[in-house]
This record gives sequence, C-alpha cells and structure tokens, in this order.
Amino acid sequence: MRTPDTGAVPDSRARAAVRRHGPVLALFGTLKLTGFCSFMYLLSSTGDYRGKHPRFGGGAHAWDVLATWDGWWYQQIALHGYDPKLVPVPGATGLITLEGNSAAFFPLYPALMRLTSAVTGLGPYGAGMLVSVVASFAAALGIYAVAERFGGRRAGLAAAGLWAVWPGSGVEWAVYSDSLYVALAAWACHAVLTRRWLTAGVLTFAAGLNRPTAGALIAALAAAALLNLRRAEDGVLRPMLAMVLAPLGLFGYLLWVGNRMGDLGGYFKLQSGAWAHSFDYGKQTLDVLTSVPVGKFDYLFAYPFADVISVGVILLACALLPLLLRLRPPAVLVVYTVLTLALVLGSQQIVANISRYLLPCFPLFLPLAVALRRLSLPVLCALLGIAALASGSYAGYALFELGVP
Repeated sequence: MRTPDTGAVPDSRARAAVRRHGPVLALFGTLKLTGFCSFMYLLSSTGDYRGKHPRFGGGAHAWDVLATWDGWWYQQIALHGYDPKLVPVPGATGLITLEGNSAAFFPLYPALMRLTSAVTGLGPYGAGMLVSVVASFAAALGIYAVAERFGGRRAGLAAAGLWAVWPGSGVEWAVYSDSLYVALAAWACHAVLTRRWLTAGVLTFAAGLNRPTAGALIAALAAAALLNLRRAEDGVLRPMLAMVLAPLGLFGYLLWVGNRMGDLGGYFKLQSGAWAHSFDYGKQTLDVLTSVPVGKFDYLFAYPFADVISVGVILLACALLPLLLRLRPPAVLVVYTVLTLALVLGSQQIVANISRYLLPCFPLFLPLAVALRRLSLPVLCALLGIAALASGSYAGYALFELGVP
C-alpha cells in the first residue's frame, strides 16, 4: 500500500500562493526599487543633505535622510522608550509653546523596530527600514486583495502598482510608520469585506497603536458591523466583539499618555503646542488651496514646491472620490476613505505632508485600477515604470529635502 504524501497539500498551497502573489510582489518591488534608486540619485547629485542637520533632512550619506525628521523620533523611542510630559517653552507666545517629546508618536512601529533589532542584531536604522520595507509589501498585497474583488486580477495589480508610485510614497521605504499603518488598514478592510470580524477587530486594534488617524478605520469597522447586525448575516457575537476590540489600541494609548502627563487631553495639547497640529475644520487647507494657484506662499508652513504637489494630490483625491462612490463600494471602504480625507484635510498642519497623510486612502486607487485593467500588461508596466522613475522627485525628494515629511 502506498503511503500518503502528507507534504503534497502544503506544497500545492505554497505553489498556488506563489502563482497568486508572486507577480504582485515582483511588480511592486520593481517599481519601488526604481523610485528608490531615483530618489537616492537625486539626493546624491544635489548633495544638499550634507549641509543640513542630521535630524532635519541631513546626514553623512544620502540614505541617512531616510531616518531623519519623524525617523529620528522613532529611533529614540526604540532605543530609550517614552517620557510623556508637557513642558512649556519659556517665554513662548506664538504657535509653538511646548517642547516636543516622543509621546506624539504612537508605539507599535518603534516596538517592532526594537523587536526586529533584538532578533536580527540590526541597529535602529536598519531595523526601522526592514520593518517598513516588509510592511510595504504586506500593504501592496492587501491593496491588491481589496482591488481584486472589484476588478479582477489585473485591477489588483494596477492598484498595488499605484501604491508604489503614489505621491508621498517616498516614506514607504523609510524609517516611518506609514507602510505599517496602510498594511494593517488594507487587511482590516479586506477582513471586513470577507466577514472575518475578529481578524478585522485585531488588525484595527493594532492600527490604533500605530497612527491617530486609525479613528477613521475604527468608525468604518463599526459602521460595517452595525449594518451586518441589522441584516443579521453573521450573528451578534463576532461583529460586537470586533467593535469592542477595535478602539482599544487608540484609546488605550491616548489614555496612557494623558495619565502620564497628568492631563487626559495631553496628547492633543502636545500636538497643538509642540507641532502646531490641530483640527481647524479645513481652514488652513482652504487657505492653501486659494493661495497656491495664484502663486502666493504667505500662509502657515509654506514649502512652495512640495505644496504645489500637495494641492495637486488634494484635487486628485477630491476628483477620485465621486468615481469611487460610483463603483458602489461597501460601507467600510466609503466610511474609511471619507473620514480619512476629513481628518487630514480638516487639520492645521504642514501642508507639504498631505501627500503622505493621504497614502492610507488606498480605496481611491480603485477607480483608476479598474480603468487601467483594460491595458495590456506590458503597457501597464511601462506607464507605472515611468511614474516610478519620476516618483524619486515628486514622492521622495520633494518631501524629504524640499518640504518636511
């Protein structure tokens, strides 16, 4: 009697996974590497980073720039942990009245940096880059999985490719938490679409430990769960557990920071007092939108070249939103996208950052991805390849050297 080959099924599944996901990872990785090399070439050819402070877009080598700005803070947290406090700047009367500290940066990404460093022996820079790169591939797969449900495999490939070249995508391979957040958000949305409620709740919980805009994802999961309860499709327990679990990461961190600071609203006071970042119902965004088109740059935190790109991204997002709604996507994608847009565009902030802050709005890729699926694969790759080459400037250099990411 022939002995059953117990390794046949796992091996078959592995081959199927490679056939399914291999092209996505290959396309995304090729596009990102193209954009990354273009970015490094621009940095090296100009050499401006050599005259800048190592914390603020400078360093001894071009690649050091990838761990500056927010990346410096994440490295400090990975090395030394947190010290939440509200410390007034002596005699300050302007926008910046508090000294900045690490509590403004959420803990999941630096915790993974520290774990990766302990496992691999890499320093905080290498560990942060490794986490970001791996997370960017996970995000590409999640975006592919969501888009595939709307337009098939070709649309999924297009959406993953758009994630690689989108304005602001320069931070995807940097010591920044954006790739990790998008990976969690994309797979959380996919889990809701496939009605895996506990998975969606856990991923949303984790996203809440990574970025404050996870509030949009929490609300989106809640809206989808309530609709599911109304239709009585998956019972009561799992959707309810997902709704209870989802906000614990975000609220838990905010409460912990508030408790350590002795002020429950301490996180928001720190953001406002140390970074001049607050919700102003879109006042500053409107100011920029009415100033940049007429060549005026006298508004708060003006970075002309980067701001022109950000205005273009805002207008593109506003144009893509009705096209997304025309596809009649599920509630989780609509609520998530609309609230993310509202949180970003309704805030006072460095407008040059908006191209990065809107990276999580991956459902906006869907109308473009569905349209691009009509192209042959060589034409699609050629178009995305040109965009990847250009992204070294508009998505990388414009943020790190001509603005503040």
